[in-house]
Amino acid sequence: MAAVELKNVRKSFGTVDVIKGVDLTIDKGEFVVFVGASGSGKSTLLRMIAGLETVSDGDILIDGTDVTFAEPSERGIAMVFQSYALYPHMNVYDNIAFNLKLARFGKDEIDKRVKEAARILRLNELLSRSPAQLSGGQRQRVAIGRAIVRNPKVFLFDEPLSNLDAALRVQMRLEIERLHRELGTTMIYVTHDQVEAMTLADRIVALDNGRIQQVGPPLDLYARPNNLFVAGFIGSPKMNLLPAKVLSAADGKATMSLDASSGTRLDLAARGANVGDAVTLGVRPETLEVVAAGAAVPAGLTALPARVESVERLGNITYAYLDGGTPEVITVQVMGRSDLEPGQEVQVGLRSDQVHVFDAAGAVMVSAVGR
Repeated sequence: MAAVELKNVRKSFGTVDVIKGVDLTIDKGEFVVFVGASGSGKSTLLRMIAGLETVSDGDILIDGTDVTFAEPSERGIAMVFQSYALYPHMNVYDNIAFNLKLARFGKDEIDKRVKEAARILRLNELLSRSPAQLSGGQRQRVAIGRAIVRNPKVFLFDEPLSNLDAALRVQMRLEIERLHRELGTTMIYVTHDQVEAMTLADRIVALDNGRIQQVGPPLDLYARPNNLFVAGFIGSPKMNLLPAKVLSAADGKATMSLDASSGTRLDLAARGANVGDAVTLGVRPETLEVVAAGAAVPAGLTALPARVESVERLGNITYAYLDGGTPEVITVQVMGRSDLEPGQEVQVGLRSDQVHVFDAAGAVMVSAVGR
């Protein structure tokens, strides 16, 4: 395993800047996930680490060695792509062994490595099968096995689960997590799926428009987002983002009015807020409560009148989507079953100590966690 260091790495295609100065250190044995929407630059950054894209500026170091302009074969990395890229005319054994044969490894060494990879990935009984006889998840495990036998310093995964159905994605997430635990090798994983990022990563690197927005453990990004991008991207369902205006401010506290027909006001901590400032309030769906219309609102809650637009009942959890007069629907998570119905008038209860505050530029002013 090896540490990976990026120093002011940039990438341009002509006059278009895709990666705009990335500084990042990935420790030995760490599992780091690059996450972001399409076009954020995450795959381009991974391909530069792999040597498949040239670097316009900056340096890339693997295990302390500058590999910025080294060939991919000289970097000590192995990459698993979104497509399995298996040879259809070869069986599983030969697919896994192919790169070792090209490198002129001895027959006994090849056999040893292939069988060890098969043991780790639970492919022992499939070695004689052709790719056409395998499921999607099994094919992906073969592609990972082809990388394992090379004993790389760093594994690179480029959206490896995108072609799988929902059940297989869950299964393969568990397989990759177990693989990292067993091998202890440094892994860099690219995905647009924040659920994959949350469940796999030691640290998440949130990317947007070619820049790192935040780096940290998954729950840190969930509980303490640096900005509106991270707040809206991390979490499923995503954080509710409600526009508001500062009515009064003094001593690190402010009274804010929601940009809604109800004119609901909240008293919040908001350091640096000034009267008249436009802000955005971020509220996680699980921190909201639904109160019947006309019922007394429990102490500690501020009520926002709303109408139920739709309801998703998932058994142990219910998601209600409400029209509170805000630009976007408000998502509320209710544990267990709920008798909410579309068209029903209700009240949404907000707790002031669970509200994040973001300034007009999208930067966090106050995080709800750790107040």
